[in-house]
Amino acid sequence: MLIRIIIDLLIVGGLVFAVAGTIGILKMPDPFSRMQAATCISTMGVLGVALGGILYTIFVMHNSAAAIKIVAIALMILATNPVGSHVIAKGAYSHGYRPKKKMDTDDLGRDFNE
Repeated sequence: MLIRIIIDLLIVGGLVFAVAGTIGILKMPDPFSRMQAATCISTMGVLGVALGGILYTIFVMHNSAAAIKIVAIALMILATNPVGSHVIAKGAYSHGYRPKKKMDTDDLGRDFNE
């Protein structure tokens, strides 16, 4: 019974992060802020759901093969989201988008010789 409560809390927590990321995409002012909302927060959402799914498949379904697949999916998301957000930021910056707020350090400007 306790494990089902933990599983449900992890899945609901992941859902809350996913909804917060979706709202962030709609509310943020520039591509860089939207990129952060789309990648960082949604990664946390997927990890919460993945942890809940892993616990569910192990303790409720007794299916370790499905748990291994969920672990592989979670690891792929952890590996690809930072790379994707970096590419989005570089692409937006190279096409002339700049953050609304003045940055103290402009590392991308240095990369593009500005």
